Amino acid sequence: MRVYVPLTLSGLAEAHRTGTLGTGPLAAYAVTPALREWYVSDDIEELEYAALNRAALASLRLLAADDGAPRRRVVVAADVPDGTVQADPDRGAEPVAPGEVRVAGPLPLAKTAAVHVDSADAEKDVAAAAEALAAADGGDDDARFVVDGAEDHELLWYATQEIPNLVGAGA
Repeated sequence: MRVYVPLTLSGLAEAHRTGTLGTGPLAAYAVTPALREWYVSDDIEELEYAALNRAALASLRLLAADDGAPRRRVVVAADVPDGTVQADPDRGAEPVAPGEVRVAGPLPLAKTAAVHVDSADAEKDVAAAAEALAAADGGDDDARFVVDGAEDHELLWYATQEIPNLVGAGA
């Protein structure tokens, strides 16, 4: 099963240093029944893109909680055995939960498929979105518009061999 693990560049640097994505269980996103119902599509590529975008929003939440992290969303894509992934059926109906899963960890960085990271041009919008996220969650329409501005930026795809350059150069 393909999962999308939300991180920050600081978190990616730590994963690169240790060789693993956390100790587990890891919060991630995947194509789950709740995501299929929320997104209303049978196209697996569209569903995986939706899961990637859910992980990008979770990465934004990590940035909102970490003032010191560079203002770029990071999502690591990995293929894991189905038995290591568990969805929380009680959270499936919550607006932040479609596609949310837990991956029994640790997940070796060497087993990941790709890394998705914002470009430098997105930093200003991502920083503003991280700042506005709490207000957007509280129902502020202007703040929601700011958060949507970050979502307008597509994450760039990087091969796992490029991780040292991403974390060494601050991306």
